[in-house]
Amino acid sequence: MQVDLSYGRGSLGLSLPDGWEVGVIRKPAMPVLPDPAQAVRTALRSPVGSGTLLEEVRPARSACILICDITRPVPNGLLLPAILRDLLDAGLHPESICILVATGLHRPNEGAELEELVGDPWVLQTVRVENHFARNDADHVLVGTTRAGTVVRLDRRFVEADLKIVTGLVEPHFMAGFSGGRKVIAPGIAHSETITTFHNARFMSHPSAENCVLEENPLHREQLAIVGMLGKVLAVNTVIDEHRRLSFVNFGEVIDSHLQAVEYIRRFAQVPVPRRYRTVVTSAAGYPLDKTYYQTVKGMVGPLDILEPGGTLIVVSECSEGMGSSEYVDAQRRLIQAGPQGFLDAIMAKSHADIDEWQTQMQLKPMRVGAVRLFAGGLKGEDRSLTGVEMIDDLRQAVESSVRSSGEDALAVIPEGPYVVPVFRPASANQ
Repeated sequence: MQVDLSYGRGSLGLSLPDGWEVGVIRKPAMPVLPDPAQAVRTALRSPVGSGTLLEEVRPARSACILICDITRPVPNGLLLPAILRDLLDAGLHPESICILVATGLHRPNEGAELEELVGDPWVLQTVRVENHFARNDADHVLVGTTRAGTVVRLDRRFVEADLKIVTGLVEPHFMAGFSGGRKVIAPGIAHSETITTFHNARFMSHPSAENCVLEENPLHREQLAIVGMLGKVLAVNTVIDEHRRLSFVNFGEVIDSHLQAVEYIRRFAQVPVPRRYRTVVTSAAGYPLDKTYYQTVKGMVGPLDILEPGGTLIVVSECSEGMGSSEYVDAQRRLIQAGPQGFLDAIMAKSHADIDEWQTQMQLKPMRVGAVRLFAGGLKGEDRSLTGVEMIDDLRQAVESSVRSSGEDALAVIPEGPYVVPVFRPASANQ
């Protein structure tokens, strides 16, 4: 049996013996929109909880459109031309429109990468496309403080725009429940102080800071509070299938439209599985998500509900850009030096997380359940030792070794990685 796992810009083949019980876990077949460009135009005229885009833009003198950074495969080449044409047709001048890359604390996207991200040269030629820099104090304005005590500073280009639009991809997210919508604002265009507050260990350790969980999720709650400080915000939400084809798009008030997209993707992304496995093989979803080890942690957390305690989780991720930020590398060093419990003890009392250490904290989840092994062609030298997991160079050999030691010829394979969240649901529970 041959299974192809998402890896880099292509796939990584895994050949398995025919006699094994192989549970390949992927989304059910998703409907694909036959004319994606027309679907976007239709969405802009069929709003959820707001006026049409043409109606919403008429009183505005300026607009700011948020787009996700390169880590998300959002179909911007479909979305941005349609949005811009409505804004220009309604009388907005190109110089009064800004497209802002919601980088959060990630690095900026520039040059050829920015061209790839935007997806349409006309957009780049017509309006300003700029990056958010979370550590530039002067770029941000204070908009309030949440009940939980988060001081909220956001990028002034968005706060001061008359028309505020976010765009994004709605998919499972291992901390915030689902990506997109409110998350594009915070952490997307938040100041580093704001991000490090609601990404501290207290928020991250909450039992509802999980994949596909919104109710009682402390990150989601803070994000909603932050959106509530801004007045009207509009959103264009997308859902794509395993082959990155557009399956769903809508437009409207940011919270209501996002929840509609969440309910759509939830039916496909959460996959019931009737048993747990002692061997689980997954991916980090391929390019662009698997460019760094930092993002690879999402692939480690996604399948934990079906990993038998004490089992082996094998992850494939290209990591073409290595580990990630220097701050993340520092957090990983602290993990290696202090061990999982020592690392956790050291961060629990802090009001503000160190930048990117939350990802190291999330890695503790799979490490508590079983052994984690990683196939990553892009990690070299010291980086391999900083992962905190066992590196492997032969995927098939690692799988065979795990299956043999487990005592059962069975394993689960999740080709699309964190875009699919398996949920353990015993057969008796479905009867």
